[in-house]
Amino acid sequence: MNIEEIVFDGQGLIPAIVQDARTKEVLTLAYMNRESLEKSIETGETWFFSRSRQELWHKGETSGNTQKISEMKWDCDRDSIVVLVEPAGPACHTGAKSCFSEGIYGNAERSSTPNTQILLELEEIINERELQRPEGAYTTYLFEKGLDKMLKKVGEEASEVIIAAKNRDIEELKWEVADLLFHLLVLLREQQLPLKEVLSVLEKRREKSAE
Repeated sequence: MNIEEIVFDGQGLIPAIVQDARTKEVLTLAYMNRESLEKSIETGETWFFSRSRQELWHKGETSGNTQKISEMKWDCDRDSIVVLVEPAGPACHTGAKSCFSEGIYGNAERSSTPNTQILLELEEIINERELQRPEGAYTTYLFEKGLDKMLKKVGEEASEVIIAAKNRDIEELKWEVADLLFHLLVLLREQQLPLKEVLSVLEKRREKSAE
Protein backbone atom coordinates (compact mmCIF):
# COMPACT_ATOMS: atom_id res chain seq x y z
CA MET A 1 0.00 0.00 0.00
CA ASN A 2 1.49 3.30 -1.15
CA ILE A 3 0.27 6.01 1.22
CA GLU A 4 1.00 8.66 -1.40
CA GLU A 5 -1.85 7.27 -3.52
CA ILE A 6 -4.45 7.48 -0.75
CA VAL A 7 -7.05 10.24 -1.01
CA PHE A 8 -7.60 11.90 2.39
CA ASP A 9 -10.60 14.20 2.86
CA GLY A 10 -10.45 17.93 3.59
CA GLN A 11 -9.66 17.22 7.25
CA GLY A 12 -6.84 14.89 6.34
CA LEU A 13 -8.83 11.78 7.27
CA ILE A 14 -9.89 8.54 5.62
CA PRO A 15 -12.60 6.16 6.89
CA ALA A 16 -11.31 2.74 7.98
CA ILE A 17 -13.73 -0.18 8.04
CA VAL A 18 -12.38 -2.74 10.51
CA GLN A 19 -13.35 -6.32 9.78
CA ASP A 20 -12.61 -9.64 11.55
CA ALA A 21 -10.15 -11.43 9.27
CA ARG A 22 -11.54 -14.84 10.15
CA THR A 23 -15.32 -14.38 10.40
CA LYS A 24 -15.50 -11.35 8.08
CA GLU A 25 -17.80 -9.60 10.59
CA VAL A 26 -17.61 -5.79 10.45
CA LEU A 27 -16.32 -4.66 13.85
CA THR A 28 -16.23 -0.87 13.67
CA LEU A 29 -15.88 2.21 11.50
CA ALA A 30 -13.12 4.59 12.55
CA TYR A 31 -10.94 7.24 10.94
CA MET A 32 -7.24 7.42 10.21
CA ASN A 33 -5.04 10.35 9.32
CA ARG A 34 -1.68 9.92 7.66
CA GLU A 35 0.19 9.48 10.94
CA SER A 36 -2.15 6.86 12.38
CA LEU A 37 -2.10 4.97 9.09
CA GLU A 38 1.69 4.97 9.10
CA LYS A 39 1.77 3.77 12.70
CA SER A 40 -0.73 1.02 11.87
CA ILE A 41 1.49 -0.21 9.05
CA GLU A 42 4.65 0.13 11.17
CA THR A 43 3.33 -1.64 14.29
CA GLY A 44 0.96 -4.15 12.70
CA GLU A 45 -1.84 -3.02 15.02
CA THR A 46 -4.66 -0.53 14.48
CA TRP A 47 -4.15 3.15 15.26
CA PHE A 48 -6.86 5.72 14.60
CA PHE A 49 -7.50 9.44 14.83
CA SER A 50 -10.19 10.61 17.24
CA ARG A 51 -12.24 13.39 15.69
CA SER A 52 -13.71 14.36 19.07
CA ARG A 53 -10.40 14.44 20.98
CA GLN A 54 -8.31 15.48 17.98
CA GLU A 55 -5.57 12.99 18.80
CA LEU A 56 -4.20 9.59 17.83
CA TRP A 57 -5.31 6.51 19.72
CA HIS A 58 -4.04 2.97 19.72
CA LYS A 59 -6.85 0.42 19.84
CA GLY A 60 -6.45 -1.64 23.04
CA GLU A 61 -3.80 0.58 24.61
CA THR A 62 -5.74 0.72 27.89
CA SER A 63 -8.22 -2.16 27.53
CA GLY A 64 -5.83 -4.71 26.07
CA ASN A 65 -8.32 -5.37 23.25
CA THR A 66 -5.79 -4.83 20.49
CA GLN A 67 -6.33 -5.60 16.82
CA LYS A 68 -3.52 -7.33 14.95
CA ILE A 69 -3.63 -6.37 11.30
CA SER A 70 -3.54 -9.20 8.78
CA GLU A 71 -4.40 -7.18 5.67
CA MET A 72 -5.25 -3.67 4.56
CA LYS A 73 -6.80 -2.67 1.25
CA TRP A 74 -8.40 0.41 -0.26
CA ASP A 75 -11.48 0.81 -2.45
CA CYS A 76 -11.45 1.70 -6.15
CA ASP A 77 -11.43 5.45 -5.41
CA ARG A 78 -8.71 5.03 -2.77
CA ASP A 79 -10.67 7.18 -0.34
CA SER A 80 -11.59 4.45 2.17
CA ILE A 81 -9.77 1.48 3.68
CA VAL A 82 -10.77 -1.98 4.81
CA VAL A 83 -8.62 -3.28 7.67
CA LEU A 84 -8.77 -7.03 8.28
CA VAL A 85 -7.74 -7.80 11.84
CA GLU A 86 -7.32 -10.56 14.41
CA PRO A 87 -9.04 -9.02 17.45
CA ALA A 88 -7.75 -9.76 20.95
CA GLY A 89 -11.09 -8.78 22.47
CA PRO A 90 -14.25 -6.72 21.89
CA ALA A 91 -14.10 -3.92 19.34
CA CYS A 92 -16.80 -1.79 20.95
CA HIS A 93 -16.39 0.31 24.11
CA THR A 94 -19.64 -1.25 25.37
CA GLY A 95 -17.95 -4.64 25.53
CA ALA A 96 -19.71 -5.97 22.43
CA LYS A 97 -17.65 -7.82 19.84
CA SER A 98 -18.84 -5.40 17.14
CA CYS A 99 -20.01 -1.79 17.25
CA PHE A 100 -22.75 -2.81 14.79
CA SER A 101 -25.07 -4.67 17.14
CA GLU A 102 -28.38 -2.83 16.74
CA GLY A 103 -30.79 -3.82 13.96
CA ILE A 104 -32.72 -1.14 12.05
CA TYR A 105 -33.87 -3.18 9.06
CA GLY A 106 -34.91 -6.77 8.54
CA ASN A 107 -35.20 -9.07 11.53
CA ALA A 108 -34.20 -6.74 14.36
CA GLU A 109 -34.64 -9.51 16.91
CA ARG A 110 -32.05 -11.68 15.22
CA SER A 111 -28.68 -11.94 16.95
CA SER A 112 -26.01 -9.59 15.61
CA THR A 113 -23.77 -12.65 15.33
CA PRO A 114 -24.68 -14.80 12.31
CA ASN A 115 -25.31 -18.42 13.24
CA THR A 116 -22.57 -19.52 10.88
CA GLN A 117 -20.03 -17.58 12.93
CA ILE A 118 -20.95 -18.64 16.44
CA LEU A 119 -18.86 -21.83 16.31
CA LEU A 120 -15.79 -19.85 15.28
CA GLU A 121 -16.38 -17.39 18.10
CA LEU A 122 -16.87 -20.22 20.58
CA GLU A 123 -13.64 -21.78 19.35
CA GLU A 124 -11.87 -18.47 20.00
CA ILE A 125 -13.21 -18.36 23.56
CA ILE A 126 -12.10 -21.95 24.20
CA ASN A 127 -8.64 -21.14 22.89
CA GLU A 128 -8.39 -18.18 25.26
CA ARG A 129 -9.60 -20.29 28.19
CA GLU A 130 -6.91 -22.88 27.54
CA LEU A 131 -4.21 -20.21 27.60
CA GLN A 132 -5.54 -18.23 30.56
CA ARG A 133 -7.01 -21.10 32.63
CA PRO A 134 -9.43 -18.90 34.64
CA GLU A 135 -10.12 -20.41 38.05
CA GLY A 136 -13.50 -22.11 38.38
CA ALA A 137 -14.19 -22.25 34.64
CA TYR A 138 -15.52 -25.56 33.30
CA THR A 139 -13.20 -25.31 30.29
CA THR A 140 -10.23 -24.97 32.63
CA TYR A 141 -11.39 -28.14 34.42
CA LEU A 142 -11.49 -30.06 31.14
CA PHE A 143 -8.03 -28.98 30.06
CA GLU A 144 -6.56 -29.78 33.45
CA LYS A 145 -8.14 -33.26 33.46
CA GLY A 146 -6.79 -33.94 29.99
CA LEU A 147 -7.64 -36.00 26.95
CA ASP A 148 -9.29 -38.99 28.63
CA LYS A 149 -11.80 -36.74 30.42
CA MET A 150 -12.57 -34.90 27.20
CA LEU A 151 -13.14 -38.15 25.31
CA LYS A 152 -15.41 -39.41 28.08
CA LYS A 153 -17.50 -36.22 27.91
CA VAL A 154 -17.76 -36.42 24.11
CA GLY A 155 -19.01 -40.00 24.46
CA GLU A 156 -21.49 -39.05 27.17
CA GLU A 157 -22.88 -36.13 25.20
CA ALA A 158 -23.15 -38.23 22.03
CA SER A 159 -25.18 -40.77 24.00
CA GLU A 160 -27.44 -38.01 25.30
CA VAL A 161 -28.02 -36.85 21.72
CA ILE A 162 -29.01 -40.38 20.72
CA ILE A 163 -31.44 -40.71 23.65
CA ALA A 164 -33.06 -37.33 22.97
CA ALA A 165 -33.50 -38.17 19.29
CA LYS A 166 -34.89 -41.61 20.10
CA ASN A 167 -37.42 -39.99 22.45
CA ARG A 168 -38.41 -37.45 19.77
CA ASP A 169 -37.69 -34.70 22.29
CA ILE A 170 -36.72 -31.76 20.08
CA GLU A 171 -36.25 -29.32 22.95
CA GLU A 172 -33.88 -31.69 24.73
CA LEU A 173 -32.16 -32.62 21.47
CA LYS A 174 -31.07 -29.07 20.65
CA TRP A 175 -29.49 -28.64 24.08
CA GLU A 176 -27.70 -31.99 23.91
CA VAL A 177 -26.37 -31.24 20.41
CA ALA A 178 -25.10 -27.86 21.67
CA ASP A 179 -23.30 -29.65 24.54
CA LEU A 180 -21.79 -32.15 22.12
CA LEU A 181 -20.54 -29.40 19.80
CA PHE A 182 -18.94 -27.58 22.73
CA HIS A 183 -17.05 -30.66 23.90
CA LEU A 184 -15.98 -31.45 20.34
CA LEU A 185 -14.49 -27.95 20.07
CA VAL A 186 -12.60 -28.47 23.33
CA LEU A 187 -11.29 -31.77 21.96
CA LEU A 188 -10.23 -30.12 18.70
CA ARG A 189 -8.28 -27.53 20.68
CA GLU A 190 -6.55 -30.25 22.70
CA GLN A 191 -5.59 -31.93 19.42
CA GLN A 192 -4.45 -28.59 17.92
CA LEU A 193 -6.88 -29.03 15.03
CA PRO A 194 -8.53 -25.72 13.98
CA LEU A 195 -12.23 -25.88 13.24
CA LYS A 196 -11.64 -24.24 9.86
CA GLU A 197 -9.82 -27.38 8.71
CA VAL A 198 -12.86 -29.48 9.57
CA LEU A 199 -15.10 -27.01 7.77
CA SER A 200 -12.83 -27.14 4.73
CA VAL A 201 -13.44 -30.90 4.53
CA LEU A 202 -17.20 -30.26 4.45
CA GLU A 203 -16.71 -27.61 1.80
CA LYS A 204 -14.70 -30.00 -0.39
CA ARG A 205 -17.39 -32.64 0.00
CA ARG A 206 -20.04 -30.14 -1.01
CA GLU A 207 -18.07 -29.14 -4.08
CA LYS A 208 -17.58 -32.78 -5.02
CA SER A 209 -21.29 -33.57 -4.66
CA ALA A 210 -22.13 -30.63 -6.92
CA GLU A 211 -20.00 -31.95 -9.77
